[in-house]
Amino acid sequence: MVLASSPHITSGETIPYLMTQVILALIPGLLVGIYFFGMDALRVLAITTASAVGFEALIQRLMKKKITIRDRSAAVTGILLAMNLPSGAPWWLCMIGSAFAILICKHLYGGLGYNPFNPALAARVFLLISWPIQMTRWPVPHPAFEHAVDAVTGATPLGRMKESLLMHGNLSGIADIPWMDPFLGYVGGSLGEISALALIVGGLYLIARRVITWHIPAGFLGTVAVTAAIFHQIDPARYASPLFHLVTGGLILGAFFMATDLVTSPVTRRGMVIFGIGCGLITMMIRYWGGYPEGVSFSILLMNAATPLIDRWVKPRIFGTVRGKKARE
Repeated sequence: MVLASSPHITSGETIPYLMTQVILALIPGLLVGIYFFGMDALRVLAITTASAVGFEALIQRLMKKKITIRDRSAAVTGILLAMNLPSGAPWWLCMIGSAFAILICKHLYGGLGYNPFNPALAARVFLLISWPIQMTRWPVPHPAFEHAVDAVTGATPLGRMKESLLMHGNLSGIADIPWMDPFLGYVGGSLGEISALALIVGGLYLIARRVITWHIPAGFLGTVAVTAAIFHQIDPARYASPLFHLVTGGLILGAFFMATDLVTSPVTRRGMVIFGIGCGLITMMIRYWGGYPEGVSFSILLMNAATPLIDRWVKPRIFGTVRGKKARE
């Protein structure tokens, strides 16, 4: 199944097939998270995935519906939620997040295909607002096989940027961050968002397999890059470079894996570009002038709410008809 505008054609792509492709694409980002955060990352991943599948089976059994955990959609939600959590997140926080994603964000609206918001992202924002301390306690990454103190925590690059602007009015606090560190994953952050390179590899795999198209990622990342370039040109002492914004935070994870959710994004390609541009603009507004250093989750959820409006505005041409002068002749 591929959700798109008409005309529709039959293909051999099923929900389990698509979910499997997404899981395969997420593996590089997960491996980097496990490499830098160790067993804690595996613990969070195991709890969110198992509890998401368990809550899916439980609610479907209580509602006397067919149990569909074999379609792997609940597993994907659990994996994506784990990638949006700190590796030091307590077990109860992981289970509450999975319950909120599956029970409230998915089945309260009717199940797969009916949810207006991305369940994993909505759960992440719910946890961030409800338990901000536990959700922003970032363990410092250290490569596997190197001895380090597990309890050390630190700020993310975006957090350091925000603190530097508030305390000094400039970007001196991030001057010592080489751009290769967030590109490869050697920075603090959610366990699945720290390596831009690994996530780009997974995103390109999804595009190559035609699970997603390039329109939303290109609109999202392009808008962030252009906006950052304009402001950086105006005042480089206060506004970070486009490269810094592209490789830090959850931008790459959001652009390729969260904003492209087939259920909660527009069905037309023009609509997808508009959706991506909206995500990019809101992300930069929050990063520049908002209270949170990161804005990707909020921007995608706000654009999820705008998706029905975009689909009504950007209606695809009815198959078999022509537009403009040719139609009047």
